[in-house]
Amino acid sequence: MNIVDSCGWLEYIANGSNAAFFEKALADEAHLLMPPLVVFEVIRRLKVLGQDFAIDPTITVMRRVQRADLSADQLVEAALATHGHKLALADAIIWQTAQTYHALLYTQDADLQGLPGVVYQAKPAKTRG
Repeated sequence: MNIVDSCGWLEYIANGSNAAFFEKALADEAHLLMPPLVVFEVIRRLKVLGQDFAIDPTITVMRRVQRADLSADQLVEAALATHGHKLALADAIIWQTAQTYHALLYTQDADLQGLPGVVYQAKPAKTRG
């Protein structure tokens, strides 16, 4: 199973420099899990960026894949991860979701680099030209 975090979805939707890194996991919908927090973050960010045209197609895909929720005990584990791994709230919840479902978490977020189950690729630096 795979989870793509919010920055990965947004990178793919924008066809950013790291879009190909996320494409395989996002295209394999049978093995893609959708944490509710990722839905919230992606749709909120698309609205903030004025990318309303991308909202409906994104929601369509998100609705097709399996939802991945956390129990109260699993949320406690996420809260502890914020301290133990120095993670922000969203990162901790998404990482804990991947841990709970034994999924790989695809990200370009350096804060998650090196954690168990994380598949990380740094976003290429912008070149001046």
